[in-house]
Amino acid sequence: MAENSNLTATAGAIDETDPVSQEELAEVIKELEQYRQRLIDDMTAAAKKAKLSKAKLTANLEPELAQIDATLDNLRAQHAALTGN
Repeated sequence: MAENSNLTATAGAIDETDPVSQEELAEVIKELEQYRQRLIDDMTAAAKKAKLSKAKLTANLEPELAQIDATLDNLRAQHAALTGN
């Protein structure tokens, strides 16, 4: 979860006054999408080893995924504003 806090802090830094290029923003989005998928994959593998139910896995993952998805939505909106799309 500490890693997720760092992601939020990093994504929040994009909202600051420092201008960010379209390319930098696209790279951050790509990295966050990769992190999201890696989190799902790693947590699923760990849950299987620990023999946790899918419901418990989902309950543990959902808050983190919701935060990541909200951050991604924000970053995508910023990217769209920069690109005019």
